[in-house]
Amino acid sequence: MKIRLDKYLADMGFGTRSQVKQQIARGSVTVNGSSAVRPEQKIETDSDTVFYCGVKAAYEPYEYFMLNKPAGVVSATEDKKERTVLDLLQERKRKDLFPVGRLDKDTEGLLLITNDGNLAHRLLAPGKHVDKVYYAEIDGKVTREDAEHFLAGVDIGDEKKTMPAVLEILSSADRSRVLVTIREGRFHQVKRMFHAAGKEVLFLKRIQMGPLKLDERLRPGEYRRLTKEEVEKLC
Repeated sequence: MKIRLDKYLADMGFGTRSQVKQQIARGSVTVNGSSAVRPEQKIETDSDTVFYCGVKAAYEPYEYFMLNKPAGVVSATEDKKERTVLDLLQERKRKDLFPVGRLDKDTEGLLLITNDGNLAHRLLAPGKHVDKVYYAEIDGKVTREDAEHFLAGVDIGDEKKTMPAVLEILSSADRSRVLVTIREGRFHQVKRMFHAAGKEVLFLKRIQMGPLKLDERLRPGEYRRLTKEEVEKLC
């Protein structure tokens, strides 16, 4: 793929387009061993070798990160008051990353962060019905009747009931532990489904989205790049 030199470097996080142009003018950028003089110079991303101030620039059209989102962080690219999930990523190169879907501020767990818009559409489009699995702790005893209620679809105050959801009871006590699999992404959906059943969610954590499972080695706030195999499964 061919791309302008200034865009190539800006995409890889070396600075803004204007900052990059300044360094090119100073002779701080080389392409295949020769000093670059024009920011509009075309770069072949698969074969050209680019150095910026002595640092090799390796072009990546897409980046994919798995984040174990902690509570207290918002699923947004920027926020004037709150810390965002992108603030947690220290190793990212691209500036056009975004979270695929949202988790509530107090919800933890799996969040995919990328700049691959086509992949995000495949995972989030309503017609795709991608499974999302949550671990939850519930105030009160969750029963078989609750599971049947979820499977039949729940009226949470929207125009339509929710799609059938699978409720697996891990333990039923004053503080029950469950797994919930939904195929939609409505606002506060899991919390609203339990509220409709007369119960409240005390803790919520997403552990899977489609074929992508949360790496159990990641502590809240930690992240890693997706493996090639994980990206292939998602795509």
